[in-house]
Amino acid sequence: MSKSHVKMTINGKSVEALVEPRTLLIHFLREDQALTGPHIGCDTGHCGACTVDLDGKSVKSCMVFAAQADGSEITTIEGMAAPDGTLHALQEAFREHHGLQCGYCTPGMITRAYRLLQENPDPSVEEIRYGISGNLCRCTGYQNIVKAIQAAAETLSAPKEAAE
Repeated sequence: MSKSHVKMTINGKSVEALVEPRTLLIHFLREDQALTGPHIGCDTGHCGACTVDLDGKSVKSCMVFAAQADGSEITTIEGMAAPDGTLHALQEAFREHHGLQCGYCTPGMITRAYRLLQENPDPSVEEIRYGISGNLCRCTGYQNIVKAIQAAAETLSAPKEAAE
C-alpha cells in the first residue's frame, strides 16, 4: 500500500510524515507523534475522548484520516498549556472545580470546551451542556464540568488589567 505525504501543524509545531491512507488521525497523534492526551474511547465517534481542534473546529480524531488533516492546524490538550507549563484557564478550572474524576474524558472535554468558548465566550448552563453533549463522561455527572467551563469563561472574558 502506498503511503501519503502529510504536512500539518500540531500544537504550533510543523510536522511532516508518510502515512498509510487508512491511518486515523488519533493513531497518528498517539503513535507517530507521541501525543497521548487524546484518548481512544469508542472508535465510533460517540464518546468524544479523542476530540482535538482541527482548523478551528472540534473534531473526533477517530473519525478523521491523517491524510485528511494534511495542511491543517491541530491543537491537542498538550498544546493548550503555555510553553512555560502554565495551564490554560480551562485546564486550571477543571483542576480547581473538580471537573474530572478518572480523567479519561478530560482531554477531549477540555479541547471541546476550548472551541465552545471560542464560539460563545459567555455561554449559559444550557449552552454549555449542549456544547459538550458530544463528549461523554461516565464519572462526574457533568455538574463540576459545567462549573469548570463557567469559571474558565469568566476568567477568559475578564479584562486583562483585572487579571494582573
